[in-house]
Amino acid sequence: MLDRAFEHPQELEEKGTMPFAGGIMQHGYQCGMIWGAALAAGAEAHRRFGPGPKAEAAAIRAASRVVESFRTRHGEINCFEITNLDKSSSTWEMINFFLIKGGTIGCFKMASWYAPLAFEEIDTALTDAAGTEDAAGTPFLRDEAEEQEPPPVSCAALLARKMGRSEEHAMMASGLAGGIGLCGGACGALGAAIWFQAMEVSREKREKKGKVRYEDHLRDPRGQALIDRFLKASDFRFECSEIVGRVFEDVADHAEYVRSGGCRELIEALAQE
Repeated sequence: MLDRAFEHPQELEEKGTMPFAGGIMQHGYQCGMIWGAALAAGAEAHRRFGPGPKAEAAAIRAASRVVESFRTRHGEINCFEITNLDKSSSTWEMINFFLIKGGTIGCFKMASWYAPLAFEEIDTALTDAAGTEDAAGTPFLRDEAEEQEPPPVSCAALLARKMGRSEEHAMMASGLAGGIGLCGGACGALGAAIWFQAMEVSREKREKKGKVRYEDHLRDPRGQALIDRFLKASDFRFECSEIVGRVFEDVADHAEYVRSGGCRELIEALAQE
């Protein structure tokens, strides 16, 4: 919805967001709408600012705004807190929520009201960023004049580059940093890796003239293998705030952490293909 609202639909990238339904492959973390909105924010930041630290920082700040707008409306941001469902839920619990209680309709209604709200939050954040000289924050950039490569701002964008993804995809993933917009939730780098993998699954399915379904992503063994590598590297912790031991104060704080080698082993584990 958001890509179309910004008049830049991206079919493959949109199909790649399917595993976020249920809060990362049904693990119950942040609602899939939040992940999708953060990716849309990154896409729009790339269109407005091009690749680089300014776009990454702007995407993170826009993602932070969409998270808080969702939290304000629902009081929660995690799928499990909203639905009481995750991958451990029984078949009966799934049937009860989606068919008897009309959970599917409820989720579609949530998407219909959230899309215009998220659009407004993203547009406002990026418009504000355009009016600043350095959206990334000068504290961590002041010594970079002689560097050939721009300094990393987002852990998710850093992962994208390590995996050989395009700059557009790196910018789109930027806002996932710090557990989406630095909110400390489920790891943004993990989310980025799952998204990249899901785009590959969708591309393979499309090349075979098949319809991409949610179940295709859940059944693909590469997705679970990715999560297994992540959990081993993160000491079996999903959330950024638990992995790092704190919630990042701002974009500059997160950028400094990434530049100093924070989460290096985790990013290296996710980058394996």
